[in-house]
Amino acid sequence: MRIKSYFAAAVEDAMAQARQELGPEAMLVNTRKAPPEARHLGEYEVVFAAENDPAQEEGTAAQVQAQSRKGADRLAMDVASLKNELEGMRRALVRSAFAPARWSGVSPTASEAYAALAAQEVLPSLAREIVEAAEARVAAARTMAPRAAPSGEQATWRQALVEEVRSRFTVEPGLGRGESPPRVAAMVGPSGSGKTTTLVKLAVQYGLASRRQVQLLSVDTFRIAAAAQLRSFAAILGVGFQVLENVGALAQAIQENRSKDLILIDTPGFGPADMEADCGLAHFLSSRSDIDTHLVLSSSMKAADVTRMVDRFEIFRPQRLLFTRLDETESLGPIFNEAARTGKPLSFFANGQRIPEDLEAVTWDRLVEGLLGTPASQAASVA
Repeated sequence: MRIKSYFAAAVEDAMAQARQELGPEAMLVNTRKAPPEARHLGEYEVVFAAENDPAQEEGTAAQVQAQSRKGADRLAMDVASLKNELEGMRRALVRSAFAPARWSGVSPTASEAYAALAAQEVLPSLAREIVEAAEARVAAARTMAPRAAPSGEQATWRQALVEEVRSRFTVEPGLGRGESPPRVAAMVGPSGSGKTTTLVKLAVQYGLASRRQVQLLSVDTFRIAAAAQLRSFAAILGVGFQVLENVGALAQAIQENRSKDLILIDTPGFGPADMEADCGLAHFLSSRSDIDTHLVLSSSMKAADVTRMVDRFEIFRPQRLLFTRLDETESLGPIFNEAARTGKPLSFFANGQRIPEDLEAVTWDRLVEGLLGTPASQAASVA
């Protein structure tokens, strides 16, 4: 028996995909709204089951293998050639599009560095500020060692650039405010940013793995599925879980679980209208000095959208920024922009749906390497 899920914007489209792949004899098992972590694949999930036909599968597999073998080598060569051409075009476009039109007196190395930062969607003003500061560092070093070898000067430039990038953001990968338990942390952010899944990952990595007692609290009464999902995870992990109707109940639950080591709070995804209608939770979280609030955002959003979301959720007074879906983007500039603009430290990166593996504590090396391509070992030595 083969069981497979299909995702699409409409149930009918998902059913059509299933019928086309599995055949008219396939049996419909379940139809539902896609869970938040799979919503980017489609609005609805349709599950179908079909009987296996070993003979047919073997014949089809052999036929496909024979056909694919004929053109595999040629296709691989064409793809490699096309990738090289596209990369060359990208570099040429980056240099021409991102190089400042009236920026005289900078070295070719500085222009390349500016282009690399701009290609990562670092704000032009910030990228220029970093490059100019790095140039000043190199000039100062040159006065102290005027006869440095070209290779040494290149290393000095790289070191200066890395130090300038590092100086513009901070990292604080942790949960809670203060050393004494309980450590209380809340996840806030827009719908679909991955708050619930990230909260479970944190519960495993920073709670159960360290033999800490964990309590999960949810004030997301808007999405029944989210509370049910978190309840299921709590049962699997063997940790406490409560769904709370209002801020008063949340305050009481925190007080009742003071004996726990770690308390994690899941919140609903707020839109602009939701914040205007009910800001009680925002006032509660922003006024509690014992609650560590992380703003959870998707790194796959456009830079302007990230900025707008950070400003919108400032009403919660989040202490740290947490970014998810790093596996869906190759540009870390928007993350860097907000860390530099707001001064809020980066806490964690989520880079996939696996629980709890796809979660990492943010390091300076991780972001520097993503922005500049600098090996982590080199960035660490520069520090």
